[in-house]
This record gives sequence, C-alpha cells and structure tokens, in this order.
Amino acid sequence: MFVATLLTSPANSSLDPALVESLRNAWGGGDANWLAIDEAAEFPLAALPDNRWDVWKDLQGMGVDLVIQPAEGRRKKMLLADMDSTMIQQECIDELADEAGVGERVKDITARAMNGELDFEGALIERVGLLKGLDERVIGHVLANRITLMPGGMALLSTMKSNGAYAALVSGGFTAFTTMVAAELGFDENRANTLLVEKGKLTGDVGRPILGREAKVQALKGITETLGLSHDDVMAVGDGANDLGMLGLAGAGVALHAKPSVAAECDIRINFGDLTALLYIQGYGKADFV
Repeated sequence: MFVATLLTSPANSSLDPALVESLRNAWGGGDANWLAIDEAAEFPLAALPDNRWDVWKDLQGMGVDLVIQPAEGRRKKMLLADMDSTMIQQECIDELADEAGVGERVKDITARAMNGELDFEGALIERVGLLKGLDERVIGHVLANRITLMPGGMALLSTMKSNGAYAALVSGGFTAFTTMVAAELGFDENRANTLLVEKGKLTGDVGRPILGREAKVQALKGITETLGLSHDDVMAVGDGANDLGMLGLAGAGVALHAKPSVAAECDIRINFGDLTALLYIQGYGKADFV
C-alpha cells in the first residue's frame, strides 16, 4: 500500500477539494483524509501510478506538491537536517560575506557548490579565505540581525520529538550558527565546521576535517547505530548537492526548496510547503502539531 499526499504553501493555502477528489478517482484511491483544511490531504493507493511524475509536473504548475510513499513506516523515529536554506532561510557564509564586503563573490561560489557544480570542500575553503580578517564579533551581529528560522521548523521539531523522535542538525556551515539554531529549535545534537579565530579575527581558514557530503552520511550511519535504529527510520532534509548522500540513504529523503539538480534525484520534493510539510507526509494532521 502507498499513500499520496497533496499539499500547498501555508501562506497561500488553496488546495482545492475537487482537485483531490479528481486525482483520487483517477487513481482508484481510498477515501481522502484532510490533514489541514485547504492545505494538505492524503489518500491510500494500492499501487504506484504509472503517470506519477506527469501528474506531479501538472500540479507544480498549480502550486501543489505531490508526494507518494509506502504506507508502512512513514512516521519516522529520527530527523537529520541540514541547516542553511533548510532550517534557516539564509546561507550563513553568504551573510558573513556581505558584512565583509565580498558578498556577491561568495554567493556565486555558494550557489554553484550547492548545485553540485563545484567540489564542496574546495568551495568552502575558498569562501572562508575571503573572510580573513573579519572581526569575530560580526558573527554575533549576523546571528542577531540576519538569520531567520525557516517557517514550520519549531512545529516539526516539537511534534516529532514529542512522539519520541531524535533530531540531529548536521551542517556544512559553522558551529557558531548551528549551536544557536539547534538550541532554539530543540535539536538533540548538532555538527558543523569550525571557523578559526586568532586575536579576535577570522584567520580565513576552517578546522579540519571539513564536514561535507560524506560526513553527513557518516552522521546518519553513526547516530542510527548508536540509537539502534535502521536507516529506514530516518527522515533527512536538505537542499544542496552536499546533502544528496544522506537524502539517498535515509528512509525518507526530502529535497526542500532544493536546487533543481538535487530535486531531480529525490522522490520527495517540497517546493511550496514549509517545514510542516515533513509532518504532513508522515501522516500528522495540523491538530497533532505540538
């Protein structure tokens, strides 16, 4: 058995009941269950539809996300999340670069790295090098004034954790940011790179080993082994090429507002919903949110 979930942006919730019923009838699905009025609905399916991706493409033109998953085991016991452009709305290194006066140059490198056009480790070293000499206190200023949480993150963490899930934040960004974000949202642990500082200034280098794509994969393997969970018990979420390893290994790998080259490799693509979409696709209704 499978479950089809249709959802849209909470900021513009306009999921048409007629659309849900039309698709349910076309695919011979079971009764629809509304998880949130005008925002998210689901129905069971006996088999994967052959025209799944054609329908997905049509729905994208209507501002609707479609996710089809096996019904069994879709409520996960662990969340493994990227930070930049996933749990927060910014790329922290881009914000630091703006303060250092090299914003456009760094943003270009970041975009190409996240799209898989550049080696992540080399791109990180190059970008951090451009921050050399930046006052360490700028980090606190950026945290306070330029970083905003992705909508839905608090509900996602609170609801999954209240239902017994473990949450880990694993970022190719920096510990100065993950520490704050993890504490604010309630992650059980966080892992990231360390910006090196000397005499109150950034040295232009980052601690080794660098946490990149493979480190995220190892985090998933290591944490699940410690907790006695399987990889299928994990929901991983990210948006960049360095997330593809963990997204592919997790039982549910979610490409959230992801780069096109990343989304193309994932079966779960959320382009309109916010982080609460990760609850809906696990079968939580809005009334279940904590």
